[in-house]
Amino acid sequence: MTHPVTDRATGAPAHYKLRYPGSWWYLDLDPSTRDASIRRRIEHQAKGIPQLSRERLDGLIRDTRRTAREAYGRGALQAAGMVRFPGGDAMLSATSVVLRMPVPDDQSADLAEVLFGAGMQAGGPQSSGYPPREVELLELPDVGPVGRIASVEDIDYKGKPVPTALLHTLFPIPGRREYLLVSSSTPNVDLKDQFFEVFDAIAGTLRFVEVEVAVKSSSTNENGK
Repeated sequence: MTHPVTDRATGAPAHYKLRYPGSWWYLDLDPSTRDASIRRRIEHQAKGIPQLSRERLDGLIRDTRRTAREAYGRGALQAAGMVRFPGGDAMLSATSVVLRMPVPDDQSADLAEVLFGAGMQAGGPQSSGYPPREVELLELPDVGPVGRIASVEDIDYKGKPVPTALLHTLFPIPGRREYLLVSSSTPNVDLKDQFFEVFDAIAGTLRFVEVEVAVKSSSTNENGK
C-alpha cells in the first residue's frame, strides 16, 4: 500500500511505502470513529485472556486513544500499533507514527543539522538514570542517508511521568525542504532493545515512490474496440 506525501514540489515523489509486521494494525485517526474503533480492536486482542484486569485493559485503550488523538493533532500521515498479552496481567504494546517535518525557510535543511536540532529537542531534558540519547547518521540500502534518535524519556501523562522508549528515524524527502519522521515508541522499557530492532526494521522498509496512473483509452484497447 502506498500513502500520499501530499503537497509535493516539482520533481519530488508523490507517495511513500512503509510496511509493518503482520501483528500490527493501523490506528484509526478519524475523530468521529477512532475511540470506538480502538476499543474494538484492543478488546478483540484481549479476548480469551480472563486474567487480564479490566483496569489494565481500559488503561491501554486510553493510552492508545491518546496516541491516536495526538497523532491526528500533529497532522500524522498514518499511525499503527500492536498489543500482545504474554501471560498474567502483562502487556506488550508499541505504536509508530509517520509525520511530515517541513524545514523553516530560515533554517538549514542539511540532514546533519536537522538531526542535531531534533536530537536536542526530542522529549526535552532527560531524567537522570536514563542512558543518553543516541543520535546518529545512517546509510540505509535503497534509501540513502537518514537520521536516527534513540532514547528513553519520561513522557508526561496527566501529570504522571511514564518511562517510554522512543526511536525516531528522519528521512529527507527528495527534492524538498521536508522530512518524513517515523516515530516509534513503547512503554515496555525493559524490552527496549528488542523493540528497537522491530522499529528499525519498520523504518527500513520506507521507500519514496511515484505512482503511475494507468489511463484507459476511450477510443481503442488491445481488442481494437
